[in-house]
Amino acid sequence: MTRVLITGTAGFIGFHLARLLLDEGFEVHGFDGMTDYYDVRLKRRRHAMLLQKPGFAATEGMLEDQEALDRVADAFRPDVIVHLAAQAGVRYSLENPRAYLDANVIGTFNVMEAARRLGVRHLLMASTSSVYGANDEMPFTETEKADTQLTIYAATKKANESMAHAYAHLWDLPTTMFRFFTVYGTWGRPDLALYKFVDAMLDGRPIDIYNNGDMYRDFTYVDDLVRGIRLLIDAVPERPASRDDVEPGDSLSPVAPFRVVNIGNSQKVRLLDFIDAIEECLGQKAIRNYMPMQMGDVPATWADASLLQRLTGYRPQTDFKDGIARFVEWFREYHGK
Repeated sequence: MTRVLITGTAGFIGFHLARLLLDEGFEVHGFDGMTDYYDVRLKRRRHAMLLQKPGFAATEGMLEDQEALDRVADAFRPDVIVHLAAQAGVRYSLENPRAYLDANVIGTFNVMEAARRLGVRHLLMASTSSVYGANDEMPFTETEKADTQLTIYAATKKANESMAHAYAHLWDLPTTMFRFFTVYGTWGRPDLALYKFVDAMLDGRPIDIYNNGDMYRDFTYVDDLVRGIRLLIDAVPERPASRDDVEPGDSLSPVAPFRVVNIGNSQKVRLLDFIDAIEECLGQKAIRNYMPMQMGDVPATWADASLLQRLTGYRPQTDFKDGIARFVEWFREYHGK
């Protein structure tokens, strides 16, 4: 039985990944700080559901606490580590940048150290489409240069990629970084756009629409995302014998068992069309508060997911209207609205 240590199992994506792996017979140990960035009751509810499944155990602790993380890792002896825990949120990074350095840089370093020390078969870690920053050639591909991050959040994630590449090279530690594109779905975070929009609309409150709605996002349904992660667990990168052995379009490092992979729906959706679909699903109109572009935001994201498909045979494909309908059904049930 494969043992997987997942950081962030009480979080949105970590919860869904842990549930998928448990259903497939993996043994999973979760590690989560239960921070109060958003309602901790939602996090505890997710963990409670996972604890009902055989093969799951969890420890509460902060990634910055290396001793606590090492105790868990040493006792569990994972074959694979999937590092999803982070201080999330592009906009919050404008208010509290230090939290991102502590969790995303120091915390990630501690995870990498544990992976190196234990010699895990595969280390997989979350990055973000935000690392593409000011790049404007779309769809974004993993092999293009990404050095123009626009927020501390994005900068910490790019730092994670660079740190991980160094560890992969130095210690022959097979590492895959995945860049997520605007993830949404059931059990989502309250700070995400879909959650905020539905919550406000059902309460008759206005919704804030940045850049006057002239925004495009590659909305990726969470079930598709975690299926991609699950399949990438088995796509272990190997250090190439020479630079010539790296195929065109592959982000595999020429000097390390290290790869970056986009996980996105490969569909650029206009934000106003996304809101129209929410209105249609709820059967009511939104009170729209059009606002200028927020500092650090980007007008568009769009993933080229062909590398993911080449490695796994899989590509996310949930239509955003179907995804919205699933979320709304969950939201109404969870909140009794």
